[in-house]
Amino acid sequence: MPHDPARPLLAAAALLAIAAATGCSDAGTGPDAGPSVDRTTSSSSRDLPPPATPPTPGTPTPALPLIASATWADSDFGVTLKVAPTPAGREASGVQDADAAWREVLALAPDGDTPGMREQFDCHWTWARILEPDKPTWNLEPWRPVVADEQMLAEGCNPGGPEV
Repeated sequence: MPHDPARPLLAAAALLAIAAATGCSDAGTGPDAGPSVDRTTSSSSRDLPPPATPPTPGTPTPALPLIASATWADSDFGVTLKVAPTPAGREASGVQDADAAWREVLALAPDGDTPGMREQFDCHWTWARILEPDKPTWNLEPWRPVVADEQMLAEGCNPGGPEV
């Protein structure tokens, strides 16, 4: 499919419209400190531990795994963590599924737990799955600034620079 240069703007406008209609919260944002990112390119295997916390009673357990891979790569702007969801990850809708998926990402790329990365992931988990359901990877970058949810949405989950 050819690249449409207006797509990020349309996606951001759609995100803002959805956010305005459903309301936004700043819960879960902020610069939680994490380990520094190793700037070398690495790849991770699918050997995952069980979820750290059991699901809340009555909450459906998602089909695991939710994340197929999380691989570091270089870009023109800095390193990027290419997160590829599984088909189950693309369809998951439980209240704890984002947390389970993030645990899988960190099991595959523990050095990805840096300020702003979870917020980028949450934006992709919430919005990119709707607006671009067939996008092969969600690219998360440790060099992006930590921003409020509204700015994250306005910039199409890619604050501080273009989509990588």
